[in-house]
Amino acid sequence: MVLEQYTVHSADETHELGKSLGQTLPKNAIIAFSGDLGAGKTTFIRGIVEGLEIDLNTVSSPTFSFLNIYSGNLSVYHFDLYRLPETEEFFKAGFDEYFTAGGVCCIEWAEKIATALPMDTITITISNLGEEKRSIEIARGK
Repeated sequence: MVLEQYTVHSADETHELGKSLGQTLPKNAIIAFSGDLGAGKTTFIRGIVEGLEIDLNTVSSPTFSFLNIYSGNLSVYHFDLYRLPETEEFFKAGFDEYFTAGGVCCIEWAEKIATALPMDTITITISNLGEEKRSIEIARGK
């Protein structure tokens, strides 16, 4: 497992780190996000979307719908599982089919389905260090 650690000092830096990662992602990449409410998960995902050259105006957290799709050459499947009642609901809805749909899966609150994620999942943990300062850890593979 490769672990990268970053400290960012603003939402813009969080966005830029996401953009940099987005520019390197292959199809069928799965990125599992964890962090408290307001930590910057959606901001990071906005960066990924920009890195994949998709219109940023389409990006918002799918808190009540579980999934937003941002279409591009490599589409982004943005999941927010905060309100997911049980792990099984993810699979009953067929959401796991997006893992191999040829795009990039970004999953907020991924700990709710952690045991079902593929071994090559990229895990991003964002910790609030006060104000806009964040610690971001990126682990490639379980």
